[in-house]
Amino acid sequence: MNRALIPMRRRPLIAANWKMHLGHVEEALALVRRLRRGLSRIDGIDLVLCPPFTVLASMAEVLRPTSIALGAQTMHWENRGAHTGEVSPAMLTGLCRYVIVGHSERRASSGMLENDAAVNRKVRAALTHELTPIICVGEDAARNESGETDDFVGAQVRAALEGLAADEVRQTVIAYEPIWAIGTGRSATPAGANRTIALGIRGAVADRFDEEAAASVRVLYGGSVTADNIGGFMAMPDIDGALVGGASLQPGFVELVRHAVSGT
Repeated sequence: MNRALIPMRRRPLIAANWKMHLGHVEEALALVRRLRRGLSRIDGIDLVLCPPFTVLASMAEVLRPTSIALGAQTMHWENRGAHTGEVSPAMLTGLCRYVIVGHSERRASSGMLENDAAVNRKVRAALTHELTPIICVGEDAARNESGETDDFVGAQVRAALEGLAADEVRQTVIAYEPIWAIGTGRSATPAGANRTIALGIRGAVADRFDEEAAASVRVLYGGSVTADNIGGFMAMPDIDGALVGGASLQPGFVELVRHAVSGT
């Protein structure tokens, strides 16, 4: 069932999360130069690379002539202060266009810095600094098996968007990443992911804001996405793209994006 009752054409988006890989400048630039030519020839989709902080500035120079955007993997919500090891939204402004917030790996390891309240503060800070937040939500295996997915994911969405106006919600991106599928080789079925996105995510946005906001916000799927399965996800009406981990670290990422555009 699709809660988005208002027809809406949403531009597809593929975001690559490099995690703690390719943090050395030369190895990162070697890959991005290999990817750049192929990705630049693909139209009709937004592309975002999210490398480690250590290579953001160097990659910005290499990608400047292209339409490929840069994203950070996290940020603090404060502009400055005694936050050792953190990066502020002000530091990312002008360097990145996107920032990932609330990734499950950080929710599990970062405590108060990545709980629901912190994610909400990061979302609001990102929008204030004209950064597009990619808000990650998703359930673990136990909640999935007990049938709690829609309620749990919906609660994460409502918490992340608390205090926003409907027009601000439309400026965000939401990524549904079932925790049990991240880096495991297992992925949700396209139909299963679409159902959770329609009911748990778009349903939560519609209930809290309105149907137009629910229909216009872009929602990605993440979790063991490959060139072989991306077409199935992109064929679903409520899935607008993917947050890609390991498959984005290889030259074959270009082929994955091609399949995303063609839907095959």
